Amino acid sequence: MGMNPIKDGAFSRTKGDIKDIRHVYLDLDRNGDQALQAIRNSSEVPAPNFVLDTSPGKHQVVWNVSGFSQDESESLLHNLANKFGGDLAATDSTRVLRLPGFANHKLLEEFIVQARHESDAVYTQRDFTIEEDSPEAPRHFSDAQERRRTVPGNHKSQSEHDWAYAKRALARGDNPEDVIRRIADFRADNKHSPESYARRTVTKARAELDLEPFKSK
Repeated sequence: MGMNPIKDGAFSRTKGDIKDIRHVYLDLDRNGDQALQAIRNSSEVPAPNFVLDTSPGKHQVVWNVSGFSQDESESLLHNLANKFGGDLAATDSTRVLRLPGFANHKLLEEFIVQARHESDAVYTQRDFTIEEDSPEAPRHFSDAQERRRTVPGNHKSQSEHDWAYAKRALARGDNPEDVIRRIADFRADNKHSPESYARRTVTKARAELDLEPFKSK
């Protein structure tokens, strides 16, 4: 079941075929019951509109939304997955989820997908106060987040997120050394030499910003 409608006359489901953003969602395929409870208890996200039980202990959570661009929705999807341990491979605007009433045949014994309608609200960006996944945001650790995940090919890499963050920080006038320190601290657990990595990232971002006035001519 497509989460976002495609344009009239489109015959595929690429990002360019998406007409507008109607939903954001999470695929909770590990520690699903705990993750769902965390969502219900969170003050950073509103109540879901629908919860699909896709197999025992696994859920898909859906919010009806309006006013989101594709980039804004996918950024939120990524942050939601990081926060609540969702599947990072399910953070694209072209995603399809399971259809209620149909059977999930991936299990030894088929499971009929069930849906619960929990809210009629339509949410905007203001309703989601979850922190951005950047060196300025706190890190949230859980088994679901620390496990290895498969990320779609068009998904931004860690380095791309850090480079984009560095560009934003430098553009608003942050001290480059402060930006380097924040990135190094944020990536201290997964980089052999986080300070060198951070310095290269900031240098690259600064060079890109220096070139942008010439690109616009």
